[in-house]
Amino acid sequence: MDFFAHFFAKGAKVVWGPATVVLLVGTGIYLSFGTKLVQFRKLGDAIKYVFSKDEKSEGDISSFQALMTSLAATIGTGNIVGVASAIALGGPGAIFWMWVSGAFGGATKFSEGLLAIKYRITNDKGEKSGGPMYYIGRGIKDRYGINVEWLGWLFALFGLIASFGIGNMVQANAVSESVELTFGIKPFITGIIIAVFTALVIIGGIKNIGKVTEKIVPAMSILYIGGAIVAILSNVEMLPIAFKLIFQNAFTGTAVSGGLIGSVIRFGVARGVFSNEAGLGSAPIAHAASKNENPVTEGFIASLGAFIDTILVCTITALVILTSGLVNMKKSGIMLIEGNLDGAKLTTTAFDTLLPGIGGYIIAIGLIFFSFSTILGWYYYGSKCMEYIGGLKSTEIYKWAWVILTFVGAITSLETVWSISDMFNGLMALPNLIGLLALSPLVFKMVKEYDSGLSNKEEKVRSKSTVTSDYLG
Repeated sequence: MDFFAHFFAKGAKVVWGPATVVLLVGTGIYLSFGTKLVQFRKLGDAIKYVFSKDEKSEGDISSFQALMTSLAATIGTGNIVGVASAIALGGPGAIFWMWVSGAFGGATKFSEGLLAIKYRITNDKGEKSGGPMYYIGRGIKDRYGINVEWLGWLFALFGLIASFGIGNMVQANAVSESVELTFGIKPFITGIIIAVFTALVIIGGIKNIGKVTEKIVPAMSILYIGGAIVAILSNVEMLPIAFKLIFQNAFTGTAVSGGLIGSVIRFGVARGVFSNEAGLGSAPIAHAASKNENPVTEGFIASLGAFIDTILVCTITALVILTSGLVNMKKSGIMLIEGNLDGAKLTTTAFDTLLPGIGGYIIAIGLIFFSFSTILGWYYYGSKCMEYIGGLKSTEIYKWAWVILTFVGAITSLETVWSISDMFNGLMALPNLIGLLALSPLVFKMVKEYDSGLSNKEEKVRSKSTVTSDYLG
């Protein structure tokens, strides 16, 4: 058992090494300039389109529900635990590089959302299925005449394995630990409750998941962000110091225990990607179900995910930690954290320091609902990966395995599961990035034609064909 734990821990470290981080951010930079920074210049349009409804369009859920489902899978432990870990391992300057990954990640998510609509299919149940496994196989074959369906199959396999860890057992475990610590409820009871509620939601499929996530995600985000703002304002004189720490230490070589600037960048970027999942290929699976026949406008909406997750929620968490007084920098540049805190304990202690008595409850409740919504979002991702590999019938087996493992995750130690899911979550990025880079000329062309005034009517006609289109050049 120790051998497997060591093997997967080593594998996760290799997969999430500098090469992957550089490839993810580099792809984001390339797509950003190729689309003329579409994630910034079309931010207003993205907000407008996310609230528009087109019930006549083909699809299973609204664009808003698709965005909320994708956010359900990303807002959670990455924002609460990941930000604290980035600061503890890379220093305050890591937050600046987290912003960088989120800023360029918006273009990656735009491209993923666009291609998800472009190459989605309708399955035998009449539901939409899409995502990297489809745009890798169908898109590259249509554009270059090369059959790489095996690469799409690999993405689906990696996504399927990762879903049981990062999207299921790990989340259930985080909930059970938080509930036991805060409310004294045993993990066994928490596990049963989570499993039952999960089953009740996922039985209804993506339409039911969309209805639940469109309520949970905005409500919990408002609660969490609202509580964090109150916490920051309670010690607002520390706010300028917090920003000073972020910017000063982003470009120094002594940001964490005298470590090199590479550590600051690595941990900031890696945690940013882990949080918003830009480039990993998960979000486009949700956006493929959207009632939107326009690939470009769905791309606008998808790009919002990186902004909300990293630029907004992660920043708020970081500012709570840095205004709490728990993080101090010596003149030598070496960082000290009170009590050597890390992860959820650092975030919880920071909230408790600024909001005595209620700060811990904000984190506990936030983790419960964010983790539960992540379980729902990742169930959909995993079921679509399962559908691609084994067909629709196999998704019924997957559904009940998901419910059972939700309970198991709540009552089991998961160190090895963490490593396995971390490794395969990172492996998802490789086939997805190959697909994005190969199809980037198509993305750039579609953006250019949209900018030049391509009518919505003509765009809808073009997007209905997932195999042949004028866009394929």
